[in-house]
Amino acid sequence: MAAGEAAVRPGVSLGGPPAENPDGNLDGSLGGNSGHRRDGRGLQLSVLRAVAALLAGLAAYHRFLRPLHLHWGASLEEAGRSMPGDQLVQCPFVTTTRAVSVQAAPGNVWPWLVQMGNGRGGLYSYDFLDRAFGILSGPSAETVLPEFQQLRAGDVIPLGKGPDWPVALVDPRRDLVLEPVHGRVSWCFALYPAGNATRLVSRVRIRIYTRAVLWLLGPLIDASWFIMERKMLLGIRQRAERLDRLTASPASDISNGERVCTSFA
Repeated sequence: MAAGEAAVRPGVSLGGPPAENPDGNLDGSLGGNSGHRRDGRGLQLSVLRAVAALLAGLAAYHRFLRPLHLHWGASLEEAGRSMPGDQLVQCPFVTTTRAVSVQAAPGNVWPWLVQMGNGRGGLYSYDFLDRAFGILSGPSAETVLPEFQQLRAGDVIPLGKGPDWPVALVDPRRDLVLEPVHGRVSWCFALYPAGNATRLVSRVRIRIYTRAVLWLLGPLIDASWFIMERKMLLGIRQRAERLDRLTASPASDISNGERVCTSFA
């Protein structure tokens, strides 16, 4: 560089206004800030679009799919009727009514209900999941267990991890009402004769958390709950129908409080 010659930064002229950069800005710093602002607005729009899509998906689920989960197998009459235990949870946030038809007499469905629990008859659902989560310590029974047939109101159905199920009402061969969370969760199993079959109807009423939380978490909660309860009802049906075939004669049916112990292995 020649003596006395000033070093000139590229893009800046001496004695005149700053030169524009190729982007049309006075200098690079202003252009960089503008780019950051554009990137920030783009990110915000992307987040808003994702939230809108999520809410739209949740709304569609609650409108079209959730009723199928909440009332699986139940008729409109069954879903709308009052059932024992409804009074235990006032103004529930969620009510489910699920049902199956069982080709068996009520007396051959009832034993499987009253012997539920850990260390008892099990839950008749996906045992590998119940055992993985510590709910059960062993497989569900394939036999009627006479020692667990005398269930009464005030008893408690034990589970492994998680709250046990206090028994609120027992009407033999008709209704079994549990209250897993006092005043917050009730669960009724009811048996309704239907010709030569029995309708096994399950009613759950829930008032925990808030409506907003249950709405947002609905797909996650409903999916796991529905899958396990559906399998339970089908498991009870399978066992009851086997028992009914094996106890077809009136003399061998469960009657007058006497229970039979039959193995299906």
